[in-house]
Parts: sequence; C-alpha cells; structure tokens
Amino acid sequence: MISRLSDRIWISILNVLLLTVIFITATVAFPEGAVAVNYNNRTLIEEDFSNQDLTDSSFDHATLRKSNFSHSNLRGVRFFSSNLASVDFTGADLSYADLESARMTKANLTDAILEGAFITGTMFDGAIIDGTDFTDTYVREDVLNKLCKVAKGTNPVTGRDTRDTLMCP
Repeated sequence: MISRLSDRIWISILNVLLLTVIFITATVAFPEGAVAVNYNNRTLIEEDFSNQDLTDSSFDHATLRKSNFSHSNLRGVRFFSSNLASVDFTGADLSYADLESARMTKANLTDAILEGAFITGTMFDGAIIDGTDFTDTYVREDVLNKLCKVAKGTNPVTGRDTRDTLMCP
C-alpha cells in the first residue's frame, strides 16, 4: 500500500514537472507578437493606429483619410488601392508594404522607412518625405521627378539620405 502511494506521488510530481517543461517550451517557442488583422474595404477616417505592431495586416481598398500610423511597425502591410490622404506615417516602418495604387496625397512620411515597398502606382502629390528611406523601391519616372523636387533629409534609423534612396539626379 505504501509502495503504491509512493509511486503515485512520484508520478504526480513527474506530471507536474512535465507540464511545466511543456508550458515553458511553448512560451519560448511561440512568443506573443503581432497579430495580422484584416481591415479590407473599411472606412476608418481619423483612426489612431500609432505605436502599434500591425505586421502583415491588410487595409486593401480601405478609406483611412487623416488616420495616424506614426511610429508603427507596418512591415509587409497591404494598403493596395487605399485612400491614405493626409495620413500620418511619421517614423513608421513600411518596409515591404504593398502601397500599389494607393492615394497618399498630403501624407506625412517624415522619417518613414519604405525599403522594398511596392509603390509603382502610388500617388504622392503633396506628401512630406523629409528623411524618408525609399531603398530598393521602384518609382515611376513622373512620380520620381515630383518626389526629387521635395526630397531632403536623412532617415534617423537607417542613416540613408532620402535623395540617395530615390536615386535623384
């Protein structure tokens, strides 16, 4: 009888230890991170998305006029054909974001990073691009000419000059 009780105690202790190891392993292997959210086709005027990790989220065909994405992680985010007029992207990381056919008129891109972003058909009329990093982006010639007229500054994170990243003449 004592032997069976002793065995049960040891089995219980081993089970607790095993569950603890599994919990610790799961916590380390799957840390809490950004959760990609689908905001497609939504009207989100003057919304505050500042200082958030929105990695891989999608805002395709969304209306986001005057919204605030300043200092947010927007790596890989899709803004395909979105209305981003007067949106604040100050200090945001838009690396590898899809901004194709987006309207970024009067958007504030001060110190933003657009490295590798897809911006071929993006409208930047009146956009502020002081310190913006456009490394490895392809810009249509007509848009490039407009951007080079106002390009200035150095990105504080990457240390790259805006004019150099646009390859302005």
